Amino acid sequence: MPEIIQDAQTFRADKAWGAREIARIDGASVRLHWTDQPYKWHVNDGAEVFVVMQGVVDMHYRENGAEKIVQLGAGDMFVAGVGDEHVAHPIGEARVLVIEREGSV
Repeated sequence: MPEIIQDAQTFRADKAWGAREIARIDGASVRLHWTDQPYKWHVNDGAEVFVVMQGVVDMHYRENGAEKIVQLGAGDMFVAGVGDEHVAHPIGEARVLVIEREGSV
């Protein structure tokens, strides 16, 4: 039976980066996160797709040793490949859909 999610714009977790599991697809997890705080610098063991559903997020990443920042708004996506060091910094509250290998950071 299909699942209908109609509260993605109002979902709120009890802590920053708290998540609701949406689906598991062939070893990947799809989770809706709510946050109002930065995450931590990290490198995933597989690709990660980061979709801003609501809010604004400054995505910091390192390229050839230099830190770069791109600002993402609703509908924007950031794709981190294996070995891409990155960290998300929301500006206020944000809701983010994250698709990544199950058990990843």
